Amino acid sequence: MEESFFTSFIQCFFIAFGVIVGGSIIGSVGAFATGEPPFHAISHIAKKLRIWAIVAAIGGTFDAISNFEKALDGSSLDIFKQILLIISAMGGVKAGMLIMSWFIQEDVG
Repeated sequence: MEESFFTSFIQCFFIAFGVIVGGSIIGSVGAFATGEPPFHAISHIAKKLRIWAIVAAIGGTFDAISNFEKALDGSSLDIFKQILLIISAMGGVKAGMLIMSWFIQEDVG
């Protein structure tokens, strides 16, 4: 069953947000266990997870590329939808970075 575009749009945002927030916090537990400062690890991990959060949110790079390829044969509406999904994922990453920045009281980047 095909889900609606609006549902996918919202899910992309929150998947990217969850990857940043969850990955940073859980990764900092490992830093704490090894004796490193956890807040510095949150900042470092969040920066490294940015692109992976976007890829995870849009469902992998091959799906996005195949959608672009299909859209070149069809209407430009599919390209526009895929671009909006990527922008939604980027917004989730930015929101996650902002939350982490507020949490550790440090500029995450």
